[in-house]
Amino acid sequence: MSSDPWGRVDETGTVYVRTSEGEQVVGSWQAGTPEEALAYFERKYEGLVVEIGLLEKRVRTTDLSAKDAQTAIDHLRTQVDEHHAVGDLDALRVRLDKLVTTVESRREERKAAKAKQTDEARAAKDALVVEAEQLAQSDQWRSAGERLRALVDIWKGLPRLDRKSDDELWHRFSHARSAFSKRRKAHFASLDAQREDARKVKEKLVAEAESLSKSTDWGPTAARYRELMADWKAAGRAQRESEDDLWNRFRGAQDVFFAARSEVFAERDAEQIENLKLKEELADEAEKLVPITDLKAARAAFRSLNERWEAIGHVPRDARPKVEGRMHSVERAIQEAEEGEWRRTNPEARARAAGLTGQLQAAVDKLREQIDAARAAGNNAKADKLSRELEGRQALLDQALKGLEEFGG
Repeated sequence: MSSDPWGRVDETGTVYVRTSEGEQVVGSWQAGTPEEALAYFERKYEGLVVEIGLLEKRVRTTDLSAKDAQTAIDHLRTQVDEHHAVGDLDALRVRLDKLVTTVESRREERKAAKAKQTDEARAAKDALVVEAEQLAQSDQWRSAGERLRALVDIWKGLPRLDRKSDDELWHRFSHARSAFSKRRKAHFASLDAQREDARKVKEKLVAEAESLSKSTDWGPTAARYRELMADWKAAGRAQRESEDDLWNRFRGAQDVFFAARSEVFAERDAEQIENLKLKEELADEAEKLVPITDLKAARAAFRSLNERWEAIGHVPRDARPKVEGRMHSVERAIQEAEEGEWRRTNPEARARAAGLTGQLQAAVDKLREQIDAARAAGNNAKADKLSRELEGRQALLDQALKGLEEFGG
């Protein structure tokens, strides 16, 4: 008979293992010594220890499913319960029980994690659907279209929900994309129609612009080109392949006209600058007539200068007021001299002026006598009042005397 702390072999070759429930028959050994029998069954025990250790490590470090882990545990437990090994089988059962607890805990953790992941996925997909439905109403065709395509990629990266929920959310998401695509197609179809209308309008504008390019009716044609430009802007854009070509033709026609006009205007400006020099010389001659000493000679000289002036032609617009103002000043001086001459040679006007002067002189003399009388009588208030009236009459008299002097007497 042979034994160790966990087992023994009796005289018949039966091998026993010691457990908390007493000895259990492991098997029968007839092929060798009892020590060899114990060593054999102890190796089987060590094999169970290794297998349990490996399973513990897999449960701890890999994503082994709870179902597969439980199957492996049940298989090992069966081997332990069949007592075909010698060793601390109770310790192996304790380890297997702990492993069951660990697997169950991992199962609950994974279940909670999956539930959390599902909730997060549902919230994420809800948010994607809401954003897609908002984008479906956008008129920012490029940016909204790019964002919707990005949302599809985000959706594909999210976990699936239960089939019903996932299908309902996908239906809303897909419907929003379809609605946006439909609106965008309708918009661009309308835009194409508008651009075709714009092309037809601009074809007509180009045709008219080209027909006007050789015109020499500078003012009205330039005005018409401004109107055509306004019509061009109001027409909107044509298709890109047509727009550039039409614009180049339209602009080219204008360039031909305005280049010709500029050339003509440059020649005209040069001529007007020369005219300005001639008129400034005439203005110099005219200004030498002032002051007027011989009215008849001055009048004749100015008439001759004016005839030469009219024959010269236009000067630059910005210089016109100054040079014409110089001639007008001389003309006014001659007119004033004529008016003075007329007054000196008009006897009726002189008589009226002399009569008015006499009346004013008599009134002034009378007021002075009244003032002297009032002061002599001590009535200063009346004298002051009459003095103020005398000032006004005296001023009128001085003016009348000055006018009478202009008549030469």
